[in-house]
Amino acid sequence: MYDIIIIGAGVIGAFVARSLSVYELKICVIDKHIDAAMGTSGANSGIIHAGYDAIPGSLKASLNIEGSRKMEKICSDLNIPYENCESLVVAFSDEEKKVLEQLMNKGKKGGIKGLSIINQEEIRRLEPNLNRDITWALLAKTAAIVSPYKMTINALENAANNGVEFLREYEVLEINKENDIFTIKTNKEKLRGKVIINCAGVFADEIAKMVGDKSFKIIPRSGEYIILDKSVGPLVNRVIFQTPTKEGKGVLITKTVDENILIGPDAKVISDKALHETHSDAIDYIYKKGLKITDKIPLHKSIATFTGVRATPDSGDFIIKESISCKHFINVAGMDSPGLSSAPAIGDYVLKLVTPMFLDITMKKNYTITLPTKKYFSNMTVNEKKEAIKENNQYGKIVCRCENVTEAEIVNAIHMTIGATTVDGIKRRTRAGMGRCQGGFCLPQVIDILSRELKIDKEKIQKGDDGSYILTRRTRV
Repeated sequence: MYDIIIIGAGVIGAFVARSLSVYELKICVIDKHIDAAMGTSGANSGIIHAGYDAIPGSLKASLNIEGSRKMEKICSDLNIPYENCESLVVAFSDEEKKVLEQLMNKGKKGGIKGLSIINQEEIRRLEPNLNRDITWALLAKTAAIVSPYKMTINALENAANNGVEFLREYEVLEINKENDIFTIKTNKEKLRGKVIINCAGVFADEIAKMVGDKSFKIIPRSGEYIILDKSVGPLVNRVIFQTPTKEGKGVLITKTVDENILIGPDAKVISDKALHETHSDAIDYIYKKGLKITDKIPLHKSIATFTGVRATPDSGDFIIKESISCKHFINVAGMDSPGLSSAPAIGDYVLKLVTPMFLDITMKKNYTITLPTKKYFSNMTVNEKKEAIKENNQYGKIVCRCENVTEAEIVNAIHMTIGATTVDGIKRRTRAGMGRCQGGFCLPQVIDILSRELKIDKEKIQKGDDGSYILTRRTRV
């Protein structure tokens, strides 16, 4: 029996849980996947938008601006990689410049600072690798980049440290309500709760229908990406957008907090919400669109491609409110861009909706809004590395050579409050396997460490979920 059940362990569910975790409430977060950040939150651009794009007065606009303002402090508190790298929206004609002016005026009306339109000379000074037919650009000084999966995992880790339970591989099959108590039938067991918060991403409309709420529809849009190796260097120093059209923001090029270059996404409406395939024609399209920004893209240095699915609402705005069909059922849905940017503000917004539902609610005497500061071994000085190894000799063993990830860091990732149980779980927490070889060298060692620390056979170690076992049988004893 819970006071609150949050459905969905993406970035929105994680920050809702974090905001609520400081109160004396029994809360759980459930997800059908084996780990957090396994949907859209683990497969997006990682951009903290300045907030000029959304319609002034909309939830998207206000929560984007508020979330963006809070982001640097929150990332510092939660040990999340963050960089205020700025962004440019580039234009190729005076006609497109008019769109930039509209965006700038819209942003200034919303109170966004640091917006200006710059000319070719200034563009060339800031971004020497951009094509010379770019004539104007909207510069947004408050735009930033983060690690989206670290942001999700660390926010949920903070919530878990405050007592929130994380129930993995709990797929919602049915929801019933009787005498003001919800009963959720899952593939594992039945859960009971007083309040349900629906943060199910692309599946939010389907969850809402389980309580008779058909007030909105989620349109799934897939977007594919290309990741370039770090050896490419600073191809761009900022997030580079093209002038948006009715179809969306288009293909962008950005640096990442981990020093890779990311190109994408395309945008396709799909029928299968669970579809995460990549396609050669889409990759070719993204590459050609990226060449419009810079003709210096070294495609031969791509190390991975991936697909994310965005939850586009038919309402055109975020949906954050109690269901009109079911009391104490709160929809937090339609979190497409700028959902990541807005997540901390969304958590606080939901908190204000939920707390009046409980009488005499009190804050916990002991809670935390921070995680212990941890420095990646790869970012330590020589002396810091020596000290780390002296304290724990597992720091002396490099497991992932591409990203310089040590055995100690992998072991720590397994033993977090919401620790990793899979190869991809290790990857999202430590970056082991995210380098040039994509796990070609470190995979066997990661499997060994997971097996040892979790005390399970190697044949039971999975890459992600859905039965993604890596080893099927032994060839010898």
